[in-house]
Amino acid sequence: MIQPPSEDLAAEAGWFGTAADALPDDAAHGVLIGRIWDPVAGGPSPVVVRDGKVFDISADFPTVRDICELPDPAAVVAGLDGRRVGRFRDVLANTGAADRDLTRPWLLAPVDLQALKAAGVTFAVSMIERVIEEQAGGDMALAAEIRRRMLAGVGADLHDLSPGSEEAARLKNLLVAEGAWSQYLEVGIGPDAEIFTKGQILSAVGTAAPVGVLAASTWNNPEPEVALIVQSSGRVVGATLGNDVNLRDVEGRSALLLPKAKDNNASCALGPLIRLFDDRFDLERVRGLSVCLEIDGVDGFRLEAVSEMARMSRDPEALVRQLIGPHHQYPDGAVLMLGTMFAPIQDRDHPGEGFTHKAGDIVRISSPALGTLVNRVQHAEDCEPWDFGVRDLMGNLMRRGLL
Repeated sequence: MIQPPSEDLAAEAGWFGTAADALPDDAAHGVLIGRIWDPVAGGPSPVVVRDGKVFDISADFPTVRDICELPDPAAVVAGLDGRRVGRFRDVLANTGAADRDLTRPWLLAPVDLQALKAAGVTFAVSMIERVIEEQAGGDMALAAEIRRRMLAGVGADLHDLSPGSEEAARLKNLLVAEGAWSQYLEVGIGPDAEIFTKGQILSAVGTAAPVGVLAASTWNNPEPEVALIVQSSGRVVGATLGNDVNLRDVEGRSALLLPKAKDNNASCALGPLIRLFDDRFDLERVRGLSVCLEIDGVDGFRLEAVSEMARMSRDPEALVRQLIGPHHQYPDGAVLMLGTMFAPIQDRDHPGEGFTHKAGDIVRISSPALGTLVNRVQHAEDCEPWDFGVRDLMGNLMRRGLL
């Protein structure tokens, strides 16, 4: 039974929602960790969120990476007390405030030293959209016509297809014969997944923060996803929500422009918190999650969509095996965004031109077991610059006596 929000979570909603919105529906039964910026320490601290309160556990674990490398992270964290920072609702409110109080803590992305990775084309619908995107060369009107022709001949309900199978190979041959060959077909239904670097270590933003698209981009969208927290051993120990912001016009011009389309200032959002795996929440639960997307624009535009993880063409565990193993190591672990079936085609301004972001859009990505990640869209050039790197983190932790 879902309990009503406690007094510590109840508050008037800002543009980023309330604390009750941000946390999982069953937060009282989950082990939730994240990061805050601590103005007193002049740097970030890992925290656990429990009973609507935030507790600093940096004295035990100076980085989130250290927590996630434990044999049983959830069991250890559940037994920690930590130093009370304050109420989660207050920290969240300060995070999203236009006049943020720089003397009080605010939320950061919940990961630190983990590599930021993402998988693409893991849903059949997404694959079709990528083929369309490439053939249109960034032209939204042409994309609408290509989409109509392709779906009429092929259909989009391909979620039962197993990548790398004989059936997948036959489908690829059919599409090639129809003149619809694309490298996206190979990663969508071939044996090898598309796994790329989404951003640099420590560059992700958290909830209630701006998320960025390049000012020059005229066709872009959010990509609401579940992100797995992966140990250096390859074991998955938790999950969070992510927004793999994508510039469709840039990637549509050439797949070789993927880094420019994907990795820009504030273009990777994660959060609000990591839910560690325990006997109530595990990878099997992740496989059955629904991820909801809501976009509200200052122009009155509204878009809603849902991604069902059960419709993924590739299993999350199979993606992790392609990410990490004897062929590739990540000593500090990794975050792996699992891809999305969301491909926005709803017209926003003009018929046939589909969806693209506008500055001021509010993007909400939610799943009952993980809470809600909320970001406001700005031009990447106008977002707060990323200027706290690994060297800064190590220096800060040394000065605090945590290393």
